[in-house]
Amino acid sequence: MRKILLGKSGLEVPTVAVGCMRISGMSDQDAERFIRTALDSGANFFDHADIYGGGNSEKRFASAYGMTDDKREKVILQSKCGIRPNAYDFSKEHILKSVDGILSRLNTDYLDVLLLHRPDALCEPEEVAETFAYLKNTGKVRNFGVSNHNPMQIALLEKYLGMPIVANQLQMSITNATMISAGLNVNMENDRATVRDGSVLDWCRLNDITIQPWSPFQYGFFSGVFVDNPKFEALNKKLDEVADAHGVSKNTIVIAWLLRHPAKLMPVTGTTNVQRLTDCLKAADVTLTRREWYDIFLAAGNQLP
Repeated sequence: MRKILLGKSGLEVPTVAVGCMRISGMSDQDAERFIRTALDSGANFFDHADIYGGGNSEKRFASAYGMTDDKREKVILQSKCGIRPNAYDFSKEHILKSVDGILSRLNTDYLDVLLLHRPDALCEPEEVAETFAYLKNTGKVRNFGVSNHNPMQIALLEKYLGMPIVANQLQMSITNATMISAGLNVNMENDRATVRDGSVLDWCRLNDITIQPWSPFQYGFFSGVFVDNPKFEALNKKLDEVADAHGVSKNTIVIAWLLRHPAKLMPVTGTTNVQRLTDCLKAADVTLTRREWYDIFLAAGNQLP
């Protein structure tokens, strides 16, 4: 598995992260096979969140993996917190309680990375800084990041943190590529030129923050997958063509399309199907040509000015 550096953390990580949102519904046996498949491919970075499966996804992972001190050192664990029912909460009390719950469920003493899951309108950055410093100094969390944040929200946090934000997890796929489209339609009088995210793609590159695309196979906001979907006939035809040229599956090409971007993206898989996971991880060994990348972009309905 090809490696990249996670932001300014100094931590070397696989270029594809294994998402664990849906493993709560798996048996220990199936979850163990899922984890082993990832590790056998060199994908030892596992992404969690305290809300996934109501916390049961983290429990299932620890149980299926058979967490011990020795095995803990062989995996890189990331989790997220900050979402409560009908609210977001970056208060010190909530974050500390959430982290303790995460560590207990994962049966570990520390997280490699903690992300704040969704921006909290009532966020007090000084309080977040105090909380992060405590978690860092006590060894409970080694690195910190965010999810679904724009540049100014990150900059506001970093003003007080005294430590870098190493990652920003954002929705991104071939069909959800507004971060790319806005950059291509600069100064144009069309909807694609609208910058909805504060140029977060370029900003994160400038500031050495790793973007982790989530839902790389989804279109819309969890509207469904676009692979083998008749709504995306042209895209699937092009994916088939490129997949055949590289001797891999369409699922591999979907992830390879993200990896081809020079921002050194770190896509987060979402499947619990072992074969699809294997296909996703193979993308680390596939490099699309410039022509293939743009052809796929256009086949999804994206346009060039």
